[in-house]
Amino acid sequence: MTTHIRISEVGPRDGLQSISRVMSTDAKKAWIAAEVAAGVTEIEVGSFVPPSLLPQMADTAEIVAFAKTLPGLDVAVLVPNLKGAERAIEAGAHKMSIPFSMSESHSIRNVRKDHAAMVEQIAAIAAMVAALPEGQRPHFEVGLSTAFGCTIEGPIPDDQIVRLAEQAIAAGAAEVCLSDTTGYANPAQVRRLVRKVKAAVGADRLNTLHLHNTRGLGLANVVAGLEEGITTFDSSMGGLGGCPFAPGASGNIVSEDLVFMLEAMGLHTGIDIARLGDVRQIIADALPGEPLYGFVPDAGVPLGFERVAA
Repeated sequence: MTTHIRISEVGPRDGLQSISRVMSTDAKKAWIAAEVAAGVTEIEVGSFVPPSLLPQMADTAEIVAFAKTLPGLDVAVLVPNLKGAERAIEAGAHKMSIPFSMSESHSIRNVRKDHAAMVEQIAAIAAMVAALPEGQRPHFEVGLSTAFGCTIEGPIPDDQIVRLAEQAIAAGAAEVCLSDTTGYANPAQVRRLVRKVKAAVGADRLNTLHLHNTRGLGLANVVAGLEEGITTFDSSMGGLGGCPFAPGASGNIVSEDLVFMLEAMGLHTGIDIARLGDVRQIIADALPGEPLYGFVPDAGVPLGFERVAA
């Protein structure tokens, strides 16, 4: 288990697109700047989808431009297709990811493409990235969504996930990420699937897990991932973004709780948990009444925590 763990904040994208209200551009900028000041080094700041579909993401190009001015920050975005990738490259994002649903039914419903069409999209994006001058190529990741189960198809066979992961890498993706889109994952499943995908595509091609806490297993699944060598975990401030498949339940893992757990375990995130309180206040002020989750924000850190973390 590595002692240095990266937390990739996905709240400005995954969290905000899950709620109906639109956060102001200024509030987004304040949120991102405050997280960088707290020590966060990667933030998914938005997604390049048509504003008619997700008005919450209409200002993503402006947010990318702002985020790129913050020293030490890797600016990530989500792209649904080749057109979105073109916009991400034009904006100068450092990293982009495309969701590739392991459930073909979900893929067709979500992006209107079957598996074969998605592999073609991945190949086209990878070719576009490769054609850019060296030093201007964003890191291109494929998120294997619904990898731990689908609300339409139910369990997804491991062999299918491995096969599609191999196809994504063969098409030119730099790496894949396993995503628990529906909050179905459990620690045993995380261990098993991480091992199988790493064995198929290479240990260096799977470094990230996107886990949800919908059924209370988010942090347990993180520990399982740590034990299998995962070094990056997605999370959201306040667990922003309730899971639409379980109304009222927390969706994303809470960034504050994740930082506390990792630091308490003696692992290094580089994030000052006290300063995350400033970020949380910015979000609360910008979205009054929006539910924010987290045990650590409610209970506080235990006496002597800083000495333990050091």
